[in-house]
Amino acid sequence: MCGVIGIWANDEVFHDLYQGLLSIQHRGQDAAGIITYDGKFHEKKGGGLVMDIFGQEEAAQLKGHIGIGHTRYPTVGGGGQEDAQPFMLNSPFGIVLAHNGNVVNYRQLKKELFEKHQRLLNSECDAEVILNIFAQELEEQRIKVITPENIFKAVAGVYRRVRGSYATVAYIAEQGLVAFRDPYGIKPLSFGRRKDGLLPSYAFASETVSLNLMGFDDIEHIEAGEAIFIDRNRQLHRRRIIKRKHTPCLFEWVYFARPDSVIDGVNVYKSRVNLGRLLAGEIKKKDLDIDVVVPVPDSARDAAIEIARRLKLKYSEALVKNRYIGRTFIMPAEAKRQSSVRQKLNPICSEIEGKKVLLVDDSIVRGNTSRAIVEMIRECGAEKVYFASYSPPLRYPCVYGIDMQTKTEFVARDADEKLVARRIGADEVIYQTLANLKKAIRMENPKLRYFCAACFDGQYPTGDVTPELLKAIEDERRLIQENQLELDIKKTK
Repeated sequence: MCGVIGIWANDEVFHDLYQGLLSIQHRGQDAAGIITYDGKFHEKKGGGLVMDIFGQEEAAQLKGHIGIGHTRYPTVGGGGQEDAQPFMLNSPFGIVLAHNGNVVNYRQLKKELFEKHQRLLNSECDAEVILNIFAQELEEQRIKVITPENIFKAVAGVYRRVRGSYATVAYIAEQGLVAFRDPYGIKPLSFGRRKDGLLPSYAFASETVSLNLMGFDDIEHIEAGEAIFIDRNRQLHRRRIIKRKHTPCLFEWVYFARPDSVIDGVNVYKSRVNLGRLLAGEIKKKDLDIDVVVPVPDSARDAAIEIARRLKLKYSEALVKNRYIGRTFIMPAEAKRQSSVRQKLNPICSEIEGKKVLLVDDSIVRGNTSRAIVEMIRECGAEKVYFASYSPPLRYPCVYGIDMQTKTEFVARDADEKLVARRIGADEVIYQTLANLKKAIRMENPKLRYFCAACFDGQYPTGDVTPELLKAIEDERRLIQENQLELDIKKTK
């Protein structure tokens, strides 16, 4: 999971890019980057948060009316600064590119680009693969001025060769701005217009909240397998190049996206309220004696309020979040996740002592955060601690851009609700059903017929994820985690 923004504006673009990236900082806290264009490319990338990387000096440096920005959350590579996006090539024309997603056949393509096409990739980031393949597809057409047909042909070439999920934005110097979404539309991508000149400004973004905050309207969602090209005269051209089943990632509505975003026509806030409503039905079946409903902030709040309302129970914000600590799920190493839980959340014991507490969270992944929260609630003197997840049990690796790539990470990998409860120290665990998760999304957009639910049911929509590929990804991820742990240990010595 990452966040991407591309803008062609009527004025200097840095301020818009900076504000837009701040609005999707939750999608990646590992690194960020911006490249702008004013006749030449200007680049600034670094590790950490957006506000720590970009200041007045960078604002003065990043000149131009066109730019691409990115917030990174590493799923391929070790997450070093050299893997920060966007990436840039000087030929053909000069291209910059950033994406959100995960290229499943990244290793194979990297090897092929070097051995067959003499293209050396200097990073461990899959965006560099997409950039080089897109550039190669353009180069082979031997063109001096790019037309929409050239773009659509090049994107078709990317679709033929690149497997996995990718929501991509690129700019080709003096030619135009390009955006395209993978054939299954697994990762979100939207665009909007801003009428602030003789010609409108255009922007692409991972979430609509960025477009809202930058003043863009007429917002639309890019379809699965669709490419959009804004040419040198700022005329918009679009085509759905390949038609496959649109299977957007369910975890966007569960956790990743901001509640004030709209993903594929579904308001994220409303979908989470629906999830709370449906989960209340599952909780009611358990016939539990509950005194108070407590959300794990922030993503679970909307569902928890609805659960309390439906079950006519007291609702309490008895867990207080330190907003200066990052999202624990997307921290790059397990040691950092575990150490940050206690720093991030603090209980109000007067709301908990002597009570039977129902905790509500968006999911239970590795169980470390859930276990730490249950311990905190018990230390406050809770009589009972129940734990409700408004998503189903996570049991299968994600290969499409979520940092859940080794099946041994999942607390529910070989467990029913009772065993998960024992593992996290709760008196009872209640999960949402997968059918209800899908239903909650369709309540807001009945046109969405299919979803990527691979992390829940092991069914990978692209159809090319083999056991051998899963093992290779797991082995690579495990090695990266071991190396990160070794680095962290060395730093503390």
